[in-house]
Amino acid sequence: MKPTKPSNQTASNPAASDPRASDPKLADFLCFAVYSANLAFGRAYKPLLDELGLTYTQYIAIVALWENDNQTVSSLGEKLFLESNTLTPILKKLETMGYLRRQRDAADERQVLVSLTEAGRGLREKLGGRNLVKASGLSPEEFPRLQKAVVTVRNNLIKSMQDTPTGAPASLAAAKQRA
Repeated sequence: MKPTKPSNQTASNPAASDPRASDPKLADFLCFAVYSANLAFGRAYKPLLDELGLTYTQYIAIVALWENDNQTVSSLGEKLFLESNTLTPILKKLETMGYLRRQRDAADERQVLVSLTEAGRGLREKLGGRNLVKASGLSPEEFPRLQKAVVTVRNNLIKSMQDTPTGAPASLAAAKQRA
């Protein structure tokens, strides 16, 4: 009797069931799946955001301000995983567009507070509750589970970088694992 292949292994992708295979394919990398899904989200959001004259990064900055208006640039940067030198030009453009205002914190002039204008708050209505849940092909139950799993991966990766001393070589076992 001829042995059968495991159900998750195919002739075209023998590495699919063996994460230690010596010839990993690009499609086998979780980091590439997340990266390319991010690109696909950007493309899917583009027509909607083009209507509003926004980039995706500008959009998520506004969404973060819808959630918590009148926050410091540094707290907004932490929430968005953006450095100040990346975030500041985005905020300047949104201010020029009339969606937010930046002002020094009266209590601590070193801090800049960011708050939405009426026009910035009004973008929520212009979006009309449109989102990409349906376009994702995931059920309403699957979507939040996947989102939570991706957040867990992100948080674990950040934690692993904080736990590793700067410049310390990765262990041989960790180096052999694909991300």
